[in-house]
Amino acid sequence: MKAYERLLLENKAWAREKVKEDPDYFHRLAQIQTPEFLWIGCSDSRVPANEITGTEPGEIFVQRNIANMVIHTDLNLLSVLEYAVMHLKVRHIIVCGHYGCGGVKAAMSHNNFGIINKWIRSIKDVYRIHEAELTAIGNEDERVNRLIELNVEEQVLNLAKTSIIQKAWKDRQAPYLHGWVYGLDNGLIKPLKEMAPGTRLDHIYEYDDL
Repeated sequence: MKAYERLLLENKAWAREKVKEDPDYFHRLAQIQTPEFLWIGCSDSRVPANEITGTEPGEIFVQRNIANMVIHTDLNLLSVLEYAVMHLKVRHIIVCGHYGCGGVKAAMSHNNFGIINKWIRSIKDVYRIHEAELTAIGNEDERVNRLIELNVEEQVLNLAKTSIIQKAWKDRQAPYLHGWVYGLDNGLIKPLKEMAPGTRLDHIYEYDDL
């Protein structure tokens, strides 16, 4: 059996089990999508949003990319963000990184990764901002993990800088922004940062007439 064929078989078994447990399960999912959360996570296959939070399909709207980045020129991310905030009316947005992230490790190196260089350049900027703190950490793994935390916090701030979030804050006092990091070695999520609606930013990032 080919690897992809196993996935199809597993899908059939999963669907049968869901219907056995709840005959209306897929009918309900097909009718409406009303998630309370937008999850911006890493593409790493070991960090599935639904499984690590114990949620069902339909509860979390998900966007994933390398190293859970919020980049102001990423039309994919911005389209997901606007749809989640303006149309789905999510109440919370979670940026979730994970310890041992390969994208962050790559950004800390001097290696040439081709087109990936352009994506992880923003992580290098986070490193530059916090270089004094990071270089003072002697253990390499601890240094990487600290940058992972700082990167998550920076991406939460990048969300708040968008006109999408600022308009929603003004119109409906939502969403709340959260920065989390997930431990691959223990399966636990560590909260790092939270920004409530209306949190003031450096004035240069604030928009008028929203």
